[in-house]
Amino acid sequence: MLKMPKISTVAGTMLGIALMAGTAFAGPKMTFGPNDEGALQLDYKGQFQMTFRDLGSGDNNEDTTMNFNFRRNRLALMGKYGDMMSIYVQTEYTDDQNLTPLDVSPTNRGSEFQLLDAVVRFKIDNAFRVNVGKFKYNLSRENLEACEMPLTLDRSLFIRAPFTTTRDTGVAVWGNLFNDMFQYRLDAMEGRKAVSGDTAPASKFRYSARAHVTLLDPENDYGYKGTYLGKKKVATFGAAYQFEPDVAYGNTVLKSDKKDYKAWTFDAFVEYPVEALGTFTVSGAYEKIDLDDAYLGDNPDVDVTGINGEKNGYYLKAGYMLPNLPLQLFVRHENWKFANLNGIYDQRIFWTGGGVNYYLRDQNLKLTFEANSTGFRRGSGTQADRTEDFMTYVTQLQVIF
Repeated sequence: MLKMPKISTVAGTMLGIALMAGTAFAGPKMTFGPNDEGALQLDYKGQFQMTFRDLGSGDNNEDTTMNFNFRRNRLALMGKYGDMMSIYVQTEYTDDQNLTPLDVSPTNRGSEFQLLDAVVRFKIDNAFRVNVGKFKYNLSRENLEACEMPLTLDRSLFIRAPFTTTRDTGVAVWGNLFNDMFQYRLDAMEGRKAVSGDTAPASKFRYSARAHVTLLDPENDYGYKGTYLGKKKVATFGAAYQFEPDVAYGNTVLKSDKKDYKAWTFDAFVEYPVEALGTFTVSGAYEKIDLDDAYLGDNPDVDVTGINGEKNGYYLKAGYMLPNLPLQLFVRHENWKFANLNGIYDQRIFWTGGGVNYYLRDQNLKLTFEANSTGFRRGSGTQADRTEDFMTYVTQLQVIF
């Protein structure tokens, strides 16, 4: 039986957090140089969460797990000089993230401080721009959406590409054409990092190509948003392809059976405000990660399986924002098939969630509650009997200043 936290506990905590939060504002700016052409801005971005999961604790892992944590805890430095060059540097500190997308870790994962982004951006023309450094690669729209501006509590848990994180290091060329109706992106990134003693067959770059068409108000930045809060009318349709040769072995013992990595995706996003009725948002995408069936090899690389291994699936999400109240309702559904997940072949995950955003100061001060269920259609494998469906309830305060 699913165990739900008391509504009074959730509501009381949400109210208490809102009252303690105060107000938030855009980060401080400093200008310099002739005619104040240079500018620097420092932002703090925090997402503080209270989480309930109806399993993961107790002697048999069947008791509710409760957790306070920072989902994100970041400092970002933005700078520009004139209209041609700008920089973006972002750091992140994470601590004790025991709740993972699919289970509860029994051990303390410790803390980590990392340089998340470090990119220099050159705007030669609106149709030709260059990014150099560490930044988001050009595959899924979902990953390219700003993490502090999603429609639902967060982006998809399952869209990440293999052998890297949400960012990579390299060079991207991109631009907008035909009055910002069409956008193209090309990049060459590090991909899998091959070091001495590693099981990677070679050290080669990963290449991406992405394009989108925007039919109403333009989406002409490098990053997307999950919602524009009714301030724009948007209808964007995109697709992308990514490729890296010789990324893994099918047999790591004999170092044979080299495999390539390929991925493709297509996505759609529509948001339309209607006067006196409110703002309607619909978004969806399909993604396929292909590692040449490396998981079927005699001694496959461990990273060709799991949540970031070979897989395919889709997400659908929708939202409705009231016309005279900064309250936004949302729902989300995802369906993913994994080649091998936790020892189970052809495992399928059904993820469904819904909740509400309350914007106290747009995205700068936002309170979110989401309830979601994770269900498994068990495939075959040695650990199939250990897979259990579960519910998760999250209350999140987002502060940007």
